Order: sequence, then structure tokens, then C-alpha cells
Amino acid sequence: MSLQSVRTFFAENAPDIAVIVTDASSATVALAAEAHGVEPDQIAKTICLRIGDEAVLVVTAGTKRLDNRKFKDRFGVKPRMLGPEEVVELTSHPVGGVCPFGLPSPLKVYCDVSLKAFDQVVPAAGATNSAVHITPERMAELTNAEWADLCQ
Repeated sequence: MSLQSVRTFFAENAPDIAVIVTDASSATVALAAEAHGVEPDQIAKTICLRIGDEAVLVVTAGTKRLDNRKFKDRFGVKPRMLGPEEVVELTSHPVGGVCPFGLPSPLKVYCDVSLKAFDQVVPAAGATNSAVHITPERMAELTNAEWADLCQ
């Protein structure tokens, strides 16, 4: 279901972007980088967080970590990660396949500026063995994301 919702999203919004399904798992940054032949930081990992009562998605370069101080300065609270069940409930995507595409209902998306270092990034596409190759700017545009400096 989740992979299909991402395929539908791209068919309707960006038919020029292909969803790539691999035999190899891409459930972690290291596995995804190997499966797609890119550097780990080119993997655009999506983290599902709660800011107060609101769930949001933060997309960062693969090996980057959230900076609690930057996050608190921006949002007034510390980031709180959602559990796997809540992630699936909100995104329809399994952990390891979470992405900002094909969501059952809109979530606010923030793209970390760390992604701007690359001409192309590789976010997951709704399954632990699927992804897309996309420019950071196009990803932000398609998901109505806001750019933010949130990582160390």
C-alpha cells in the first residue's frame, strides 16, 4: 500500500521521476547508499518527530544528526521521535521506507540545509527497498517543504 501511494504521488505530480525498487534492502543509510551507489550523505533520511501536538517530517542528509539546540531555537521545544507504530499510522510507510511522498494526510515537511550540498539525493519511497533519485530543490518543492538548519 505504501509503495503504491508513493508511485501514485509521482505519477500525478512528477511523472518524470521513477520509483526504483531494488532486490537489496535500503532500510538503513549504509544499505541504501550501497544499493544506489551513492555516498551515505546523499541518502535523504526522513525522521518523524513531534513538535508539541504536531507531527512533522524532517529530511536530512544521511549521516547528519539533529542538533537539539538548533531545533529548540527554531521550534521552542526539544525534538521527540515517534515510535514505529505511530510513524506507520501517520505516514503509511514502514520504518526504513519513510519519506515525505504519498502520505495519507498532509504533514509539515522540513528539509535540512545539509541536503543542499548535493545535486541529487536519494530518499526512500515507501518501502524498505525503494527510493527515488531527485534534486533537493525538487523534493522540497513537491512536498511544500520549508528549508531549515536543524543538524549538527
